[in-house]
Amino acid sequence: MNYVYVALLFLHLVSWAIIVGGWIATLKKPGLYAGIPHAALTALVTGILMVGVTEMQGDGGHINYAKIIVKLVVNLVVVVLAFRAKKLGDDAPRPLIMSVGALTVLNILLALFWGGRHL
Repeated sequence: MNYVYVALLFLHLVSWAIIVGGWIATLKKPGLYAGIPHAALTALVTGILMVGVTEMQGDGGHINYAKIIVKLVVNLVVVVLAFRAKKLGDDAPRPLIMSVGALTVLNILLALFWGGRHL
């Protein structure tokens, strides 16, 4: 089961990297790259699956549920904003695009600096 968790963690990290990289590249052009909403959704799904796998392993006592809930809410907002920006296309306002990037960076910082393991 540990291999499943590590595979999910890999996909989760790659998804966040796609979002940050796409957001940085988007700063030089209007709109938002098409892959960013899908990467945000992938990060959301893999994060939820990582919590489920950890609970199935019996490590549920080590999960910081407050951290998970905060990261879940931030990720949901990123998903909604990213799909909204994709729908607006090149007419997406800069504050909307900047919010996607800023909240993504916030979510990464929460993961790294809010104590303990990945969960």
